[in-house]
Amino acid sequence: MVTSATSFSRTGLTDFIVQRVTAVILLAYTACVGSFFYDNPGLDHAALVGYFGHIGMQIFSTLAILSTIAHAWIGLWTVGTDYLLPGHIGKSATTVRFIYQLICILVLFVYLLWAMDMFWSL
Repeated sequence: MVTSATSFSRTGLTDFIVQRVTAVILLAYTACVGSFFYDNPGLDHAALVGYFGHIGMQIFSTLAILSTIAHAWIGLWTVGTDYLLPGHIGKSATTVRFIYQLICILVLFVYLLWAMDMFWSL
């Protein structure tokens, strides 16, 4: 059995479950934020800072960000391993896939840092 060190987990079933759980978390977060905007049509900056600055919302936002990153990594890793193959792009497929995965990791890491700064520096 071939395993990859860059996979989110060691099995496809675990990746499947992680993607479903993170999707439910993201749905709950979207519903929570969406209902806040729907219930408060005349929002100002102070109301938004108060809402997203509340410790419960900061924790929920952090969970949503981590869920987004896990969900995105599994999806991007799957795309890379499914389509960046020697049969599709030639002998340099391993190098191209490595560079692709490195760029994905860097982008997701920057996203994580930016989001943590935004939610915890209010």
